[in-house]
Amino acid sequence: MFPAVSTRFRVPLAMGVAAAAGLSISMIGMIRAEQDPASASALVLAQTIDTQLRAELPTNADSMPVAGRTDDEAFLRRASQDLVGALPTPAEITAFALDPAADKRDRAVERLLADPRYGENWARYFRDMILFRRTDDRSLITRQSVTKFLTEQLNQGAGWDSIAKAFITASGDVRENGNTALIMAQMGQAVDIAAETARIFLGIQIQCAQCHDHKTDRWTREQFHELAAFFPRVTVRPVRDGEKRVSFAIASRDAGRPSKKPNGKNGSPEHFMPDLQDPSAAGTQMTPVFFVSGQKLELGTKDADRRQQLAEWITAPSNPWFAKALVNRMWAELVGHGFYEPIDDLGPDRTPTAPKTIELLSQEFANHRYDVKWLLRTIMATEAYQRASRSPNEEGPTTFAANCPQPLRADQVFSALAAALAIDESQFAPPAGQQGLGAQRFARGPRAEFERTFGYDPSAPRDEVAASIPQALLMMNSPFLNRAISAKNSNTVLNKLLAENADDETIATELYLRCLAREPEQVELATCLSYVTASPDRAEAFEDILWALVNSTEFTRRK
Repeated sequence: MFPAVSTRFRVPLAMGVAAAAGLSISMIGMIRAEQDPASASALVLAQTIDTQLRAELPTNADSMPVAGRTDDEAFLRRASQDLVGALPTPAEITAFALDPAADKRDRAVERLLADPRYGENWARYFRDMILFRRTDDRSLITRQSVTKFLTEQLNQGAGWDSIAKAFITASGDVRENGNTALIMAQMGQAVDIAAETARIFLGIQIQCAQCHDHKTDRWTREQFHELAAFFPRVTVRPVRDGEKRVSFAIASRDAGRPSKKPNGKNGSPEHFMPDLQDPSAAGTQMTPVFFVSGQKLELGTKDADRRQQLAEWITAPSNPWFAKALVNRMWAELVGHGFYEPIDDLGPDRTPTAPKTIELLSQEFANHRYDVKWLLRTIMATEAYQRASRSPNEEGPTTFAANCPQPLRADQVFSALAAALAIDESQFAPPAGQQGLGAQRFARGPRAEFERTFGYDPSAPRDEVAASIPQALLMMNSPFLNRAISAKNSNTVLNKLLAENADDETIATELYLRCLAREPEQVELATCLSYVTASPDRAEAFEDILWALVNSTEFTRRK
């Protein structure tokens, strides 16, 4: 068995690697552009955040020392995985290492934010945030449409408030309108939509008050059902088009006609809080009231008006929880630990780490019109983000003293494989015109297989996300992956490297760059070369090396 690779990172690459990657010195510099006001604002605020955070972190002798700044290789890999969900190419790594400019990290972030893969990467994250807590698997029909919707919105720079409003007020065919995913995931049930709307867009777990007053927060049972009263008139209806493709549509039910929804007797289009003493009774009819501010609507208000007004109240600058919920979530994704933990359990009765810091960042996020790119740019410019990674210490580390390593999301694992092994995903696309449930049957492809095996709820604490035997078996034995690693297949990266290079060191270095976004340590390089020399088959030896790299812990974790 090939020995495990080290998880340490080396100093920046040597000039010789640039030649091996086919780069000329004229190609080294990245695109330089005048810094726009949003970028300048983010950089200035990042310094203020670091100052504030240092003031709020423990400084006694028992606190964990703050980690130093991560090296360039590690930063570029981290930024690339965070923003576009994939590893940087060997050429990008070399160019970045040889760039002497002091602002090269900021420019790398700008380049990645402008990459179309940025929108798709985060679209998949938010898609999973919505669909992992679905109440009905039929909602998976929205996977393609919601990914497309979010990709377009994020790449176009839509504000988080605009995106939230689109989900809350959605209507139409779920195969075509991706913003219907939230309501479809809860199959139109008022109490479930209310619970997920509060959790996703406010970070508040008010669903704990559905049957009784919240045990640890101030929210009452009445407040939960008043929130649910914004949604009794929305419904999910099955539809079938001329080609007999089954789908569903989100529609309004403003008339008092019979309904299967448990919202009271005779199909009343209002929400009723159940009578716990007599479940067969109609219960108490609830008026729509937004629990954060106490703002309310009259009974009889139409569905579209209810959801539109709630969306306005949720995203209003006067509501602090809307900004805080996304700031906390994104900070946790980028730094490894949220101000509030779990990341979707905020509220006035919760005490965050560094309260002044999250207050400052949340207020500025609102001031910048909930610009998601601005938020990412700001966090990534901080010392907290750019610190070296360090695994959490069981004895209680100083929060934010280092960047915490995290398991890659399922889509990032596959994207890393696709980039490292030059896999063309278009070969796995469904036949032209195949959509809806038919396209879902295409979910036998390799990306879908990896998403099923490596997938986890992105709202779950990262220390609860554990590696599994099915994941190891998929990485070790997948026929698809073995074909992509094969040196005998003329279409693989390894086959081409062996054909074009007689120097084993060049090939070993290129494989490390492709798989781990760094050069091999001297001991790793020596082990590789020794292994190849001792092997009776050079091609098979490099297959073993490549297999070992993609199966290493370093490959499937973001540091």
